[in-house]
Amino acid sequence: MLVQRNLKWSVIAHYTWQGVLYYLLLSVAVYLLHDYFEALHLHLPFSTLTALSTALAIFLGFKNSNAYERWWEARQIWGQLVNSSRAWGREVITMIVPTNHEDTEEVKQLQRRMVYRHMGFVHALRVFLRHPKPYNETKQEEIIEETNDYTDTVSFLSPNEFKAFSGKNNPPNYLLNLQGDDLRFAFERGWLSDFRFVQLEQTLVEFNNIQGRCERIKNTPFPRQYSYFSRVFVFIHASLLPFVFVDEIGWASIPVSVIISFVFLCLDLVGERMEDPFENRLEDVPLTALSLSIETNLKEHWGDTNFPAPKNLEKGVVL
Repeated sequence: MLVQRNLKWSVIAHYTWQGVLYYLLLSVAVYLLHDYFEALHLHLPFSTLTALSTALAIFLGFKNSNAYERWWEARQIWGQLVNSSRAWGREVITMIVPTNHEDTEEVKQLQRRMVYRHMGFVHALRVFLRHPKPYNETKQEEIIEETNDYTDTVSFLSPNEFKAFSGKNNPPNYLLNLQGDDLRFAFERGWLSDFRFVQLEQTLVEFNNIQGRCERIKNTPFPRQYSYFSRVFVFIHASLLPFVFVDEIGWASIPVSVIISFVFLCLDLVGERMEDPFENRLEDVPLTALSLSIETNLKEHWGDTNFPAPKNLEKGVVL
């Protein structure tokens, strides 16, 4: 997620240079043709572009608003995961209690297993949403997490659990199933009352709901017609601009046309880059930072001081 107030122009140029180059060459070509071949009458009246500019601005505003809603919903979902994870750690530690002194050590091992397995679930969900491998894009274009695989969960699972987990089609859901098995085991041993069992099960269901909401955003792309036609309309608008200004302001039509086209291009790119918040890109929800925050909270609750090192802030981006 971008956190610096100002964006670097080198990053902006990387996304926009092709469009700006087209706008510049077109504006220069129109000016030269108009200047040397006046008989071609390359001028268009300003009124021809007014309606298109207004409609395009409304269209881009609608697209960006809906793209931001998807991004904000994703951030809210992971905010709920943070809260529910804290509740899970507290419930496991306080609600699962031994019925006699002989069971104390076994209960403690069960509690630790369930708390740490949940840390594995959070990291697994992050990887599952971002794909279990680095996002394959040019390094200059993206500032992304270099490692994005399930090895991040090794320290939270037993060797047998990790081996079975790695081969599953939906690894995070498999870990929730293991949590359910441990809950049933604790209930059968009498370490959980009926009410406490239901309470913990409801928290597990909440994790299922959180994962399902994330998968809905991940697997349902932003309507392609909005993305496609916004690019088409921006291209048409930029292509007509030089013809509108060339007769009125002459050579100044070149920078004016480029600047106005650049504005509309950036508006289009803002919506396009925010519409998919789980793609491991620099504009996405900071899943890694949130995962490490959950891990830190649960370890502190358990009494483990081996907190994960925070990811360094690189170029104004939180992963």
